[in-house]
Amino acid sequence: MGHWWTRNIIEPGKLPLLLALASFVLTFVITRIVVRLIRAGKGPFGNVKAGGLHIHHVVPGVVLTVIGGFGAVGSDRHGFGSAVSAVVFGMGAGLVLDEFALILHLDDVYWSEEGRKSVEVVVVTAALVGLMLSGFLPFGVNDLTEDELQNRAGAALSIGLNFLVALLALSKGKARMAIFGVIVPLVALVGAIRLARPTSPWARRFYRRRPRARAKARLRAYHHDRRWAGPRRRFQDLIGGKPDPEPVRPLPGRS
Repeated sequence: MGHWWTRNIIEPGKLPLLLALASFVLTFVITRIVVRLIRAGKGPFGNVKAGGLHIHHVVPGVVLTVIGGFGAVGSDRHGFGSAVSAVVFGMGAGLVLDEFALILHLDDVYWSEEGRKSVEVVVVTAALVGLMLSGFLPFGVNDLTEDELQNRAGAALSIGLNFLVALLALSKGKARMAIFGVIVPLVALVGAIRLARPTSPWARRFYRRRPRARAKARLRAYHHDRRWAGPRRRFQDLIGGKPDPEPVRPLPGRS
């Protein structure tokens, strides 16, 4: 175990990345627990206010991210300073991405349906960092041989092709597959080959005069959403808490 730790974590300089990932996940989990206790009116916790202003935890998160980021840039990745900076950066990133939906919508949507985006972004970020920690590099650079890495033209061509495949998957409405495909190109390749989602830019452009392809894309999207919407919702509720129910809007002409 000690040999594996030294060879795979210490020598490649991945300890700061591991510490950043651990502090990121731990900060997010603790933050969600505290916020859910505040929501339930339990425990000694309460919202932080300055005068009449509610201070969201994205504010200290930005401060910690800036401090940790600049500290990491100015530190040796094998030194003590880089480890401390990584922990600070991970804590800040956890606080910031926990309120990603607030930043995206410029509104306090923490406990709404829109607030689920924060949970999705945190899960995707943790998964991507975990893949990088496992040895995967963006655009499949880890798959290149030493000779290919020495050949700048070959490396640039491989990176460019992988980027185009990820972009193609994104244009087909496969955002998650495109994101993971940046790290694992095979994932993006699968997304690029399969039918586009019916609301994607690719479908609007290329399925306009192909009714069979358009109908098949709608049917596949329907079955996919029906199969995975429930489990995804339960998983998000488990991690981030169940959102508040949508308020009932009165019918037009009624008060």
